Amino acid sequence: MKFSFSIIGLASLVCMSTACQQNRNGKDVAKKVGADSATAFLLSKDTVNKQMTFPSELIPLERAEMYAKVSGYVGALKVDIGDKVSKGQLLAVLEAPEANANYAQANAEVQTARSRYLGSLDAYRRILNAAKVEGTIAAGELEKAKSLMMADSAALNAARSKTNAFAQLKDYLTIRAPFNGVVTQRNVDPGTLVSAGNPKPLLVVENISTLRLRVPVPEAYIAANSGTSTIHFTVDAQPDVTYQATLSRKAGALNLSNRTETWEFLFQNNNHQLKSGMFANAVLNLGRKTPTFLVPASAVATNLEKRFVIRLKDGKAEWVDVRNGINLGDKTEIFGNLSVGDTLLTRATDEIKVGSSLVPKFGKK
Repeated sequence: MKFSFSIIGLASLVCMSTACQQNRNGKDVAKKVGADSATAFLLSKDTVNKQMTFPSELIPLERAEMYAKVSGYVGALKVDIGDKVSKGQLLAVLEAPEANANYAQANAEVQTARSRYLGSLDAYRRILNAAKVEGTIAAGELEKAKSLMMADSAALNAARSKTNAFAQLKDYLTIRAPFNGVVTQRNVDPGTLVSAGNPKPLLVVENISTLRLRVPVPEAYIAANSGTSTIHFTVDAQPDVTYQATLSRKAGALNLSNRTETWEFLFQNNNHQLKSGMFANAVLNLGRKTPTFLVPASAVATNLEKRFVIRLKDGKAEWVDVRNGINLGDKTEIFGNLSVGDTLLTRATDEIKVGSSLVPKFGKK
């Protein structure tokens, strides 16, 4: 009886061992089947539209920094910051006694040169009339008188040019507004010594009735179609108010420091509710004119060498180089040697080598 129990126990152990071995083999088979299959989808084209927010800046339509052209003292300031000015309005007057003295001296030189020229011109005319009688005036005397008259004429013109130059410098002592605008900076007071080498301008005038909204658009989006010439933007000072601006121009070239193209929009700031220098958040609706390839973001893999998707062809994996376009969050736009209907893996990784045998499992994108 003891022997029978031993046989029965041994048989039970053999059965349990066999069952465990079968279970392990079944799990191994299942694991192998899972490793040889991968979730995939069929590539198709779709419309790309995305609303993106870009940091931007408001700058005045026109801005002029007023410097002194000649050295002198600030005699009078006619405006202060915040004052509205009109084109040609007097802003400041400089005092430079030496400039006035130089102008007076140059003007006196003009009178002297004019007197000499009139005298030599009269002498030349007299000699010319006398020379009409043959043998009265030698040919050399006539040429000498003509040369003297021409030299005095040139001296008079030179003196006039010098006087005009000093008159222009004298005009630089009065500083006037170059356009309609607002004085936004004042860096001097009456009595301040100024010159052309001053690092700071005397005054700054800005035309803020129209503001430029400059938006740096990244390289990946510059070929996208905005769909409209107007955009909406907000500023931190008034986050609950949305403003609208109209596209004016594009830079036409990339900024090499940050790989962006500047798009400029114009905002009519008639009530001066916005200030130049404000930072803004511009909202652009970007899209493509024609459908393009959209894939799940996980379908694009990147390593140190390339960016690629994995395509299954005849059950074999192959890497296809792609370029990214507009990123839509869960999906991304790609460009490459692909066709509609290609079978791509939903999750690409460089651990899947080229030539690997895979069975696609189709699910949702």
